[in-house]
Amino acid sequence: MTSKPHAQNFPRSGDLLLEQDLIFPPGFWWGTASSAHQTEGDNTNNQWWQFEQQPGAVRQGDRSGLACDGWRNAEQDFDRMAALGLNAHRLSVEWSRIEPRPNEFDHTAIDRYRAMLDALRTRGIRPMVCFHHFTDPLWFYKRGGWEQAESPARFQRFVSKTAAALGDLCDWWLTMNEPLVNVAQGWFQGIWPPQSRNPVRAMRVYRHLLKAHGAAYHAIHAVQPDAEVSYAKAVRLFHGLRPNHPGDRYAAGLRRYLYEHVWFMATVDGKIRPPVGAPDFDPLLADSFDFTAINYYTHYLVRCTPNPLALFGKDLYSADGEYSDYGRNGPYSEYYPQGLAQICREVSAFGKPILITENGLPDRDDDLRPRWLLGHLAALHRAIADGCDVRGYFHWTLVDNFEWSEGWGLRFGLIELDPETQARRLRPSAALYGQIARANGITVDLLTCDGA
Repeated sequence: MTSKPHAQNFPRSGDLLLEQDLIFPPGFWWGTASSAHQTEGDNTNNQWWQFEQQPGAVRQGDRSGLACDGWRNAEQDFDRMAALGLNAHRLSVEWSRIEPRPNEFDHTAIDRYRAMLDALRTRGIRPMVCFHHFTDPLWFYKRGGWEQAESPARFQRFVSKTAAALGDLCDWWLTMNEPLVNVAQGWFQGIWPPQSRNPVRAMRVYRHLLKAHGAAYHAIHAVQPDAEVSYAKAVRLFHGLRPNHPGDRYAAGLRRYLYEHVWFMATVDGKIRPPVGAPDFDPLLADSFDFTAINYYTHYLVRCTPNPLALFGKDLYSADGEYSDYGRNGPYSEYYPQGLAQICREVSAFGKPILITENGLPDRDDDLRPRWLLGHLAALHRAIADGCDVRGYFHWTLVDNFEWSEGWGLRFGLIELDPETQARRLRPSAALYGQIARANGITVDLLTCDGA
């Protein structure tokens, strides 16, 4: 019998000590999350593939290449999910495969996605499908992409056609993943395509993404009235480095306003707020989510600066914090599980069911992941005990994948991958997550060592 994670590895000093089982509500969804470009391989017709070919675009010159070979062999990883006892999986469809040219739809690609969804369902795994996870068809990108006023209508057409083609196999949808991360990385910081550093263009894209979500939400419901539809919103807690310093508090608050509140509130009341544009009301945006989908990784401490392009602040981290492989200067950095419970309490005000659609960390050696997983799930259980209607948790991710501009350097997988050979090895945290899923919670027995 293999050793179980020892209790001393769960909480750090000062964290929760587990004295009783933490059981989640009946019917809780235990899943993993992934995206098409990061896992399928050979997605050659989108702007990210083109970007990867540029020298220096991706760390160490990495390219997605075959990725996890998911386009050909996804079912093998679905078998691994089923063996772990998972009952849900979030994946995305690749727009450039389905609509490789304007208004031309590839039924071979649609059939492949149908086969994937059917394979998940056959294994007792409920699929959640995301329509946009950072990648755009080259034809769309070359026409100006999300900067163009026509972009919401073009996205709506793709979503409507795809939802109609897949709707008998899926009724759980995300219109898009982390739209503001896309805006920040591509149009503010210039790290991702189109490598712009233009706040005016960034706000135009922000506005068009909002309108695209609203149009897509109604397009899905038009073909599938009973569908459950939302968007996956990255939520990053920002705190002033010096809590009593008005400049630090302002810079932290400005970040939360722009990155979260403007988007959230537009999908609640339909009002698009400055600085995204002149005040506007879009009826398609009002009440345009059926559940609240949260991607959460860490928090930030903000010190004010005079730089408006940096939103008058610099993001910093705790001097005595515990950090993932990313180190002290990245978006997946510091262990801060209490932030997940705080966010659940905040978004409970929307009165919608909550799903954690991403949570994880880069940890090649898997020496941090078990405690981070347990710590975040314990925080999530506390939020549920406080009355938050949390229905499921999707760990990012099942298998190490291509991590955008970081390439293969960050390893988020419960399963280790050699991208050259496609060999896989279950990390200890995979077995741990499987035990949690099968038990529907964290049990005291799980955290005791039984020898060998």
